[in-house]
Amino acid sequence: MPLNRRDFVARTAVTAAGAALTGGLPVALATEASAAPAEQRGREKKKQTFTVMGTTDLHGRVLNWDYFTDAEYDDKAHNDVGLAKIATLVKQIRAEKGCERTLLIDAGDTIQGTQLAYYYARVEPITGKRAPKHPMAVAMNALRYDAAALGNHEFNYGIPLLRAFERQLDFPLLGANALDAKNERPAFPPYVIKELHLGHGRALRVGILGLTNPGIAIWDKANVAGQMVFPGIVEQAKKYVPRLRSAGAEVVVVAAHTGADEPSSWGDQLPWGENVAAELAAAVPGIDAILVGHAHKEIPQRLVTNRETGKTVVLSEPLAWGQRLTCFDFEVEFERGRWAVTSVTSRVLNSNTVPEDREVVRLIDAQHRKTVAYVNQVIGTSKAELSIAEARFKDVPIIDLIGRVQADTVKAALVGTPYAALPVLAQAAPFNRTAVIPAGTVKLRDAAGLYIYENTLEARVLTGAQIKDYLEYSAKYFAQLGPNDPVDLDTLTNQANNTPDYNYDSIWGLSYDIDLTQPVGSRIVNLSFEGAAVDPAKQFVLAVNNYRANGGGNFPHVAKATVAWSNSEEIRNTMITWVKAKGGIDPAEFGGGTWRLVRNGVPLF
Repeated sequence: MPLNRRDFVARTAVTAAGAALTGGLPVALATEASAAPAEQRGREKKKQTFTVMGTTDLHGRVLNWDYFTDAEYDDKAHNDVGLAKIATLVKQIRAEKGCERTLLIDAGDTIQGTQLAYYYARVEPITGKRAPKHPMAVAMNALRYDAAALGNHEFNYGIPLLRAFERQLDFPLLGANALDAKNERPAFPPYVIKELHLGHGRALRVGILGLTNPGIAIWDKANVAGQMVFPGIVEQAKKYVPRLRSAGAEVVVVAAHTGADEPSSWGDQLPWGENVAAELAAAVPGIDAILVGHAHKEIPQRLVTNRETGKTVVLSEPLAWGQRLTCFDFEVEFERGRWAVTSVTSRVLNSNTVPEDREVVRLIDAQHRKTVAYVNQVIGTSKAELSIAEARFKDVPIIDLIGRVQADTVKAALVGTPYAALPVLAQAAPFNRTAVIPAGTVKLRDAAGLYIYENTLEARVLTGAQIKDYLEYSAKYFAQLGPNDPVDLDTLTNQANNTPDYNYDSIWGLSYDIDLTQPVGSRIVNLSFEGAAVDPAKQFVLAVNNYRANGGGNFPHVAKATVAWSNSEEIRNTMITWVKAKGGIDPAEFGGGTWRLVRNGVPLF
């Protein structure tokens, strides 16, 4: 093995006087080059490298395409998305490192999030008699993934569809804390051990442990209750990491559908945290690296010290939707008959630096074109353009449209029931900051772009006092303002307390002000229904999505309230059906007058 430059310079300085005796090469250097470095060369030959690549939160994205705008995806940072881009990066790493020195894993949330994924879950489902291949299965198989962890959104379409997707994969779906509710045994493989042949006659054994989010029990209660349970991530890792080591794993990588340590979006309804990857690294000995997911953050590298061993664990989260690819670069050494990790680093690669892989594009071209035709169906017309741009701080008709559709649907469903006489209100939140329903022709993708989640509709019975509590909780979304503070839209909303947009609810059917000079819990004033102050004891039916009804966001009262009605139809499809039935959208029928932000009674806007 050639000497490095530092060794060469140092040794030349010591023995320069003898250079002439060896034809220009110093005597001592000539001797060392031929004899002394042999032991060193032997040690260095035992050191080898390999790379574990990782994606997460792909959310149904194969191509760099936005089905809501029917155009190539773009954002302010000019990011690109999709597995076709990731495939090009993966091929580059495999060519650089050697296929036998790489693994490819994912940390979950794969089969929900685009109209492409929706089409093969609901329109032409992969559970049908002539079941097509799911486009995500096609693309991930083409990339030759080695393993993927379950994400919470894997359960959005029900367990049968998830099982159908699992059967189509050429690699295992892992979930060490996804257990059969009847016997609490793993419902999916907890881990897999992969062998890499790096030399020295014995393969390196890499254990990959998959963990998912306990919040599934809340968010997808209707799909998993009585069938699966989801204990804590850290607790299950303490059980399975030693098992992996006992099974011969010399390296342990965890694919965990959990954020690093971000504040929870749903509170402490379960005894386990939502975003616990940092705690996982600190609390469970024996982990070398963690592929983080769920939070949609970009973490090129984060180092966490394990409290028991003092060893460093490397965390990395690639940006969601295939915008980034994580690379964990390992150095290992073979000594005394086994491999040991000597160093780990991580980095992320940007998918906007490469073209889409032509083979992946070809493989799903027909499914892509079918989806494009589906989302471009005309469903009606609109008398005016409706934009969501100001929905975070103003009552806008496009959010009122969601409320009106939900309220109409629930009213019709309650006819002939004991709840038929109760007034119906409706909850709605701003999901997509770029949604627009154009004036004139309205296509299916316009409605789908407004309601981007696969939520279904429920109706819960609450009192006026409980409704006020609900609104007070929602109003924590806003920062508090002093009497003369300037209004900065960038800091007025969720920057202060990390409340995401989807956890800011307004309620259609009521009128109220939100006084931002007041502290959280004392902001709702002038709460009225049909012109009269709301009676705290009066009963209302609240039309609410299943995420909220099951406790998502930890809003008060609603999860324990009496269920007046529920439905399995997505709210998005309910909206499409409503627009088709009416033939058009007229904001004069439903928009305006629900709520406003005030400061000491004076409207902010």
